[in-house]
Amino acid sequence: MKRILLACVLLLPALAFARDWQVDAAQSTLGFKASYQGDGFDGKFKRFEARIAFDAADLATAKFDVTIDLASADTGSSERDDTLKGGDFFAVAKFPQAHFVTESFAKAADGSVSANGKLTIRDKTAPVTLKVKFADGGDGATLDVDTVLKRADYGLGAGSDWVDISAEVPVHGHLVLRAK
Repeated sequence: MKRILLACVLLLPALAFARDWQVDAAQSTLGFKASYQGDGFDGKFKRFEARIAFDAADLATAKFDVTIDLASADTGSSERDDTLKGGDFFAVAKFPQAHFVTESFAKAADGSVSANGKLTIRDKTAPVTLKVKFADGGDGATLDVDTVLKRADYGLGAGSDWVDISAEVPVHGHLVLRAK
């Protein structure tokens, strides 16, 4: 009886925390859409790290902590990529990374989940809400997140005449996860 009680007590901490996941970087993507002079383009970040703790049944202990290498921005145009990395936008020489961390999660009546957090780009931090879709497959899972960022919230393109670039930037992440 004592062994059963001890086993239950030892298992309680494991049940109180969201499950930790490792990101399969080779299969995961973090992308965005924008437009310049009315022409749309897609972009992605080739390098990012994400620490994910998530269990849909225990959102109180879930956490996303994502660091993005801004110099890895790739839009398929070296000229556009250089502009994004320059002083009018990401200013990667001074601010090489963006950082997102969750503060809370919420589940709506329809079962959808949102993650509320803060995103820092350059020296600006603003609140961000992600729409979250999580598909647990036992030892593996997928995590899809979507949001729309306002570039003015982060001073991107400020100080120059960048009115031809979309003010809102849809962002989509698709992470392939493995259980830790």
